[in-house]
Amino acid sequence: MIMNSKTRKPSSTSNQKGGFDAQAFLDTAGVARRVKEFNKAEVVYAQGDVATNVIYLQKGIIRLSVVSEGGKEAVVATLGSGDFFGEGCLAGQTVRMGTATTISPVTALLIEKNEMFRILHEQPALSDRFIAFMLARNIRIEEDLIDQLFNSSEKRLARTLLLLARYGKDDSPHAVLPAISQETLAEMIGTTRSRVNFFMNKFRKLGFIKYNGGLQINTSLLSVVLHE
Repeated sequence: MIMNSKTRKPSSTSNQKGGFDAQAFLDTAGVARRVKEFNKAEVVYAQGDVATNVIYLQKGIIRLSVVSEGGKEAVVATLGSGDFFGEGCLAGQTVRMGTATTISPVTALLIEKNEMFRILHEQPALSDRFIAFMLARNIRIEEDLIDQLFNSSEKRLARTLLLLARYGKDDSPHAVLPAISQETLAEMIGTTRSRVNFFMNKFRKLGFIKYNGGLQINTSLLSVVLHE
């Protein structure tokens, strides 16, 4: 469902001092940008689709995946509230290189490519924020690669759960994660569902996680990641 002015009124992107408010811009619809809601397990865009916009994730969790010519699928990233994706169109990509699928209900801001170019050039506040996100994401990709190469599946699972819970973010971490299947977790960390089931039961018995209307992550799970 696309939210129009009857369901969500655009607000000013100026702050009280008359300057540009980057967060207000990202929280509201406006010229060449629209807010759209997606259900759980819905495709936001598919590999091979025309790339025409950058997307800001206002709420929810997204899984980015790619499929090889042989049909093998790999999960390359999971993103949460406050993250951008689909930015490849700014670097000359004409089609999507992967598929973005919702893990939970999602609210997203779709910003047309030309509008994103304009606002990045004209508004340093948003430009700085976008660059900071891209740098942090590059670091995350490097950490994911190291994690995949050198850490056990147990550590990879613990790290993935903490990342999904937004551990270490400036904003408050999610107390309870939306329901995520063990098959999806297995795809994220590159192991089997049976291994994920084994470790999830182990984490639950140790008090690192609990099921309470969803999946609740205890920050003590970090001990699994740090343990040598």
